Amino acid sequence: MPSFDVMCEADTVEIRNALDQANKEITNRFDFKGSDARIELADKVLTAYADDDFKLGQVKDVLLAKFAKRSIDVRFLDYGKIDKISGDKLKQTITVRHGVPTDASKKVVKLLKDAKLKVQSSIQGDAVRVTGAKRDDLQAAIALIKKDVDDLPLTFGNFRD
Repeated sequence: MPSFDVMCEADTVEIRNALDQANKEITNRFDFKGSDARIELADKVLTAYADDDFKLGQVKDVLLAKFAKRSIDVRFLDYGKIDKISGDKLKQTITVRHGVPTDASKKVVKLLKDAKLKVQSSIQGDAVRVTGAKRDDLQAAIALIKKDVDDLPLTFGNFRD
């Protein structure tokens, strides 16, 4: 039976490239001279460091600009709280989403059931598997999901015929 998976995964290579470009711009910018502003990546968690609130905002703006330039959806980012470290320096953790959250996957399954399409959907870990008898039904399901679920950057993969 034809099937596909609904996933929420960012391209880690593009994230690393955007992060490298952002750090390069931060080190070269005049308003960051002499400051300890940087962004670090450690296993799907970005940590932004800056000297004050304004510079932290500027660091995040540079990061978002580089994400947009590399066509990475900014809805992948979950911002944590801002923590004070030594003196007046600040850090903020930014988590990169990986996998469809449970409530969102239940929303997708309910959406497909309520639409009365001839497809079956099941939650499998951090993805939703959708199967159907015809390829046209699957394409209608993809169009419906793209139209109604706009709070997550969902991707569709593992197409099987």
